[in-house]
This record gives sequence, structure tokens and C-alpha cells, in this order.
Amino acid sequence: MDRTIIEDALFPNCPIRNILAKICDKWSLLVIYTLDKVGEKNIRFKELQREIPDISQKMLTVTLRTLECDGYVTRTVYPEVPPRVEYALTRRARTLIPHINALMEWAMANKDGIMRDRKTAGKNK
Repeated sequence: MDRTIIEDALFPNCPIRNILAKICDKWSLLVIYTLDKVGEKNIRFKELQREIPDISQKMLTVTLRTLECDGYVTRTVYPEVPPRVEYALTRRARTLIPHINALMEWAMANKDGIMRDRKTAGKNK
């Protein structure tokens, strides 16, 4: 699955659509948020997977590769047997954290109303 190239058919050069399409998928913001929770330290793959129990190993791998490709995550490989690999947020990703936190606060403040509206919309079908 190649997630490195995302182009909008109508606006292929639109940077906003391109960037948001990649960080606003099902897992990217959650992975960034989870990496931020551990603070400045690096975290190993299995630790990260334990923090997000409903993500598959494949999806976590794909998401981390995409985030690394875009400069949100660093991947450090230690030459040990077995190899140790750790992940951490970059400075770029850390500038995104206040926006993620604001979005989460908005979601928490509006969750009940949104769920109520979804139930109402479901009954009207």
C-alpha cells in the first residue's frame, strides 16, 4: 500500500488537501498523540502497539512509515541482536500537538450532542 503519494483529482497541487489526507486518516493522529503521551523519550514498536490495542501490526507499521516519510516521526535502529527500533516525535510533530489537543477538547465537548444527532438521523431513515 503506497501512502506516500496522495493526489486530489481536481486539485493535485493543493498542499492542504495532500497534508490533511495523510495525517487525518484513521490512525495517524492517534499515533502522534500516543507518541506525545510518552513525552520526550523514545518508544519501541510493541510498547506503542500496546498503547493502541485496536491497531493491527500492519497498520501501525504503515502508519509509522508514512509519518516518518513526512517528517513527523523519527525511527532509530540500534545495532543489537535482536535489533532494537525506537520511535519518537520530531519537532515538526510537536508543533501539531496543540492543534490535536484542541481538536480532542472540541470532540469531548461536543460528543454527547453528536451522538444524539446520529441516533436521531438513524431513526429518520
